[in-house]
Amino acid sequence: MTSAEKQTPVADIQLTQEAISEIKRLLVEHELPESAGVRVGVKGGGCSGFTYTLNFDFKPADGDIIIEEGGVRIFCDPKSILYLNGTRLTYSDGLQGKGFQFENPNAANTCGCGDSFSV
Repeated sequence: MTSAEKQTPVADIQLTQEAISEIKRLLVEHELPESAGVRVGVKGGGCSGFTYTLNFDFKPADGDIIIEEGGVRIFCDPKSILYLNGTRLTYSDGLQGKGFQFENPNAANTCGCGDSFSV
């Protein structure tokens, strides 16, 4: 590899079938283009130091890592993938509420509500 070549981090973010179905439903509901995907990331904050971000985006940003899982495009910036590699995104629609949840093997600690984590 030459110094001009960039090494892309290994990227492994998985979606459960329930998460895939819900993301596809939301993409259609919001009439987003086929180029759209779900952006996952990490930012500083929360009671444990880091919080997860999850949004829709029309297209990947320059430098984004793009993962395709079950027909869904996942966009992640190179810094966030360092914290999210190996993470599984789930979706539940149960009596305790509905929503997406991150199952992150890199998280050493999570807060009681599960919205933030530390490494």
